[in-house]
Amino acid sequence: MTTAVPEVLTVEEVMASLRMSRSKVYDLIRSKKLGSITEGRSRRIPVECLSTYIRTKIEENA
Repeated sequence: MTTAVPEVLTVEEVMASLRMSRSKVYDLIRSKKLGSITEGRSRRIPVECLSTYIRTKIEENA
């Protein structure tokens, strides 16, 4: 059985991936630097948005 790669991540998963605090992740979302979606009260970050954020940060620091 193959494990499917998730298309969206929880805030906690993004926190772990970026090694950032919850408040910093929400600051990125509020400032529109990190895209997200909501369903009810659940906030999810598409993997594509996380990849775009990381790529942008790499380009800024190059």
